[in-house]
This record gives sequence, structure tokens and C-alpha cells, in this order.
Amino acid sequence: MGPVMNAVYNNYLTAYTPKPLTKYDTHKKSELRRVYNSIVKINKEAPWYLPTTSRDTQQYAVDIKENARELHNTIAQLGGLEKDGLFGKKSAYSTDEDIAVASYIGTKRPEGDIPDFELEVKSLASPQENLGLFLPESKTTLAPDTYSFDIGINDMNYEFQFAVGEGETNQEVQERLVRLINNSNIGIQASLAESDGRTSLRLTSESSGLPEGKSQIFTVTDSHTSKAVGTVAYFGLDYTSRIPSNANFLINGESHSSAANHFTFDKMFDIQLRGISKEDRPVQIGLKTDVESLTDNVFHLVGGYNDFVKAASSYMETQSKSKQLVREMMGIASVYGVSMGSIGLNLEQDGTLAIDHDVLRQTANQSKDINETFGYLKNFSNMLLRKSSQVSLNPMDYVERVVVAYKNPGHNFISPYITSAYSGMMFNGYG
Repeated sequence: MGPVMNAVYNNYLTAYTPKPLTKYDTHKKSELRRVYNSIVKINKEAPWYLPTTSRDTQQYAVDIKENARELHNTIAQLGGLEKDGLFGKKSAYSTDEDIAVASYIGTKRPEGDIPDFELEVKSLASPQENLGLFLPESKTTLAPDTYSFDIGINDMNYEFQFAVGEGETNQEVQERLVRLINNSNIGIQASLAESDGRTSLRLTSESSGLPEGKSQIFTVTDSHTSKAVGTVAYFGLDYTSRIPSNANFLINGESHSSAANHFTFDKMFDIQLRGISKEDRPVQIGLKTDVESLTDNVFHLVGGYNDFVKAASSYMETQSKSKQLVREMMGIASVYGVSMGSIGLNLEQDGTLAIDHDVLRQTANQSKDINETFGYLKNFSNMLLRKSSQVSLNPMDYVERVVVAYKNPGHNFISPYITSAYSGMMFNGYG
């Protein structure tokens, strides 16, 4: 994905459906080649349609594509891409998830016992914050001119240029700087703080912790900039109101630190710190039993399915073909409806699955052969994987479009320049 396409795509994700990235969003060249060949094959025999220009339709297409990716990644994280992986995925526990959340990232079948450990959080990692001067809403005293200042972050310097016009207010200029900095995507979020009718420009780093050998994550100066100077002092952009700090914690009594509140331990546990421990009350972290891990996997599988169905259902009032997608998902679930009902998974009228937790746990505890009792869920997850791949490749299948002409079946040539109406649609608004 080139830099232009990356910027376009990130704009849609930020505006419409921000989804977390996982290791399953990185691919080998061979995988990307297969995706490309699949798109070309789909478009070879597809009819010609009128271009889709509705922004609501564009949002819908991006949304269902991203939710399909999220469903695929949910199943992948549960081990659904591996043979019998859905039942072998281990789960971690934390005795206080307000302090720390843990997940197991080690091998599917670890050798020997993995001992529990104690975690005591002394302090959380924090980002850097610069808080400018609180200025009145009156006309700015900056002379009309083109100004600039530099932000240094991650050993890179970025120059920001902006114009101040006659009669503009302080808040109007501050709002322009907020948009300018946020649109640059350099790792700093800008916002306005308000107090007693005055506004201040707040800059917060997206990363936390102290870089090695440094006292700040970013700096703001205009001493060596190319345009008019004076805005750093005028807005107070160089005042650091919160110094970045590392997370400090004890693992089994041994002191550790991390630049982020998210880290891995012993290549087996992924830890997310959320709060500071109360004195002499460490959190216990370890592996759940096989039955508990299995039920967790089922919860996450059903949760991924439900999230996708709910996302598609939310467009039923505006996108007629979203009903088709919901029906297809219900059709997949109904194939295994009787079997799922016997373990406490019930298909609802809206297409989602409801979980009877007591029945599910009781079935898992009493099962003599988990692979036999829950084996059909592997087939269910495989069907969901195929459906999510189909939607990801061409979400426009579920968009109401006008056909211009049908191609002559079996006598078409592949056109590498028309790989996807979906990607072309996203370029329409950008020059």
C-alpha cells in the first residue's frame, strides 16, 4: 500500500470505523499476491456498474469491510487458522483486571507447567503534555503574516506553517492549529482546553515513557524556522505541563519498568496495565484451566460473530442489501443451530447468538471428549472465515448498484487497471 493510498485509507478508518491492528494484518508477498489475483478474477466476469458516489454508501462499504477483517482476526487470534486450534488456545487470568489485564501469547501446547506470578504496579507510564497559555476570545494581537514553528519528535523535525489574517480571534487561530497538527499524523494529538472563557492549546504525545537519554518526547520551537517567529511564545506551546514517565512495577518482588503500559513477560504473557496496586495487594496472573480456556474461546468466537451481525444490521434502514448479508450470516449459524442449542448457544431473531453461560460451562465440564462435543464449532468458524474473506475482497457485493452492461461470459480479458471498484471508490474524493 503506497503512501497516498495509506493516507486515504487511514482517513476512512479514523472517521468511520477505527479498528485495532493485530499481527494478522501483516502479510507475506505470496498472501498479498493471492488477494490481488482473487480481486482480478472477481472483476473479470463482474458486470459494469455505475460509479458509487454516495458518501453514506462509501461509509457503509468501508464499515462492513473493516468489520469483516475484525471477525477474521478474532477467529485467527483464537487459533482458528490452525487445525484444532480453536480448542487448544490457552487463556490467561488476572485476579484484578482494574489493575492489569493478561492474555497468553505462548505456544499452543506449552511444555511443563507455567507457574503463576505476582504483579504489583507502582506507577503507570504517562505521555508528555504541553499546555499553552489561556488566551481570551478577543482578536489576536499577532500581526497578519505567515508564521511557522517546528515540532521535534522521534529524531525528526516537522515544520508547521500557517497564516494569520486581519481580525482573526485567538480561538480561530488555535482551532486552525489543532486541525493542522492532528492532520499531520506525527504522533501528537492537539486539542483545546477551556477555562473561564479562555482557551489554551494542548499538545499530547501518543506514545508514553521517557526515550533513552532524553527528558522529553517532543519539543516545540520557532528559533530556526523559515517563516515569521513568535507563535511559540504567544501561545505558550513550549511549556511542558506533564513530563512523560515510565511504568514501574514488581514481578515476583523484582523491580521492572516499561515505557508503555503494554508489554510482554517471558514471551508468554501480554500484559496491559490499567491502574496502580493498593499497598501489599499484588495481582495474581497465570493460565486458566483447559475448560475455562475453551469457554473463553467460545465467548470470543460468538462475540466476533455478533459484532459483525450488529454492524451489518445497523445499516438496514439505509442500505437495502445489508439485509442480505445479515440473512447469509444467520444461514451460517442456523446450519449448526440444533448442535449449538445443546451447549447453550441460541440463535436470536435478529441473527445474533445468545449464550447461556451455565449450560455452556456445564457441558464443557461434563464432556469426555471436548473435540467431539465442540467439533462442529470448528466448521462454523471455517464458514465464518470464508464469509469474512468474501466480504473483505468485495464489500460492494452488498451495495445496491445500477448495472450498465453485462460482460460476455467466458470471453473476457483480465484488466489489471480495474482491480476493485471498492479501492477506486475511495480515490474519488482525493486529487
